[in-house]
Order: sequence, then structure tokens, then C-alpha cells
Amino acid sequence: MRIAGIVRESIVDGPGIRYVVFTQGCPHACQGCHNPLTHDPAGGYEISPDELASDFLRETEANPLLSGLSISGGEPLLQAKDLLPLAKAARKAGLGLWLYTGYTIEEIAEAGDACHKELLKMTDVLVDGRFDLSLRTLEDGFVGSSNQRVIGREELRKYTM
Repeated sequence: MRIAGIVRESIVDGPGIRYVVFTQGCPHACQGCHNPLTHDPAGGYEISPDELASDFLRETEANPLLSGLSISGGEPLLQAKDLLPLAKAARKAGLGLWLYTGYTIEEIAEAGDACHKELLKMTDVLVDGRFDLSLRTLEDGFVGSSNQRVIGREELRKYTM
């Protein structure tokens, strides 16, 4: 799989101290995106899904303050299958998973992709929707524009059952 990078201790990509993976490749190309270097699907670097999951588990053992995993991008759903071992590692470590995507939950559900559905089943919080520069907000630290939503596990279940 291709990723743009890893931040092992982030406090801006979900609550607490989080291990964050930024996937590479994004079809949305939102104007004003804060991660434009992640758009090119050929950018970033290759890492095996198992290597990424192992790195995450090593980090959870080394850092007892780590409170969760966040997956951002780029567009993570382009590599949903490759992200499954990482999501399973979060479950194994007993840590929550936040997933950021430019797709809305309705678009994801309509597509009916089995890997998307499996990844969503392991997700505690989904932040959905494309960034819209005209709706930029600083009111909620976990979204960039007011059209984006922070969707909890209970709401996600409606789309993954």
C-alpha cells in the first residue's frame, strides 16, 4: 500500500494522543486541502499492510499514553483492503479507530464495497465529507468545514449491518 506518512503522537486527529496514518492518493482534490501532497497516487512510499500493523502494535507497547489510531489521507477508502490489518491491530490493542474520508457515509453505503463495510465495522468514529473551503470552520477541531460530520459508532451501525 502507499502512504504519505505516519505521525506517532498526534493531538489533532482525534481525542487524546493518537497514532495517525496518512494514506496516499485522493480523487477529491478539494480546494484548500491541508494535505495536497497526498493527492498523487504515485506519491508517498510503499509499506506492507502487515508491516504497518506491526509498527502500530510496537508503538502501542512503547507508549502507554497512546489512546487510539486515526487513519486520514489522501483518501483512505481507496486502500480499504490494505487498511484492514491495521484496523484489526487497533482492536487487538483495545484502542479506538477514527477514520477520515472525503466520501459521505451515504456514498460509502451506496457503493456497497465489502472492504469498506468491514473497515467501517471496526471504526469507532467516521469523519466524512469533502473539505469545502467556502464552509471552512474552526468551531470543531476534528473537521475542516461545516459540511463534514463526526459520526459515532451507533450511527455507523445503521450502515454496516
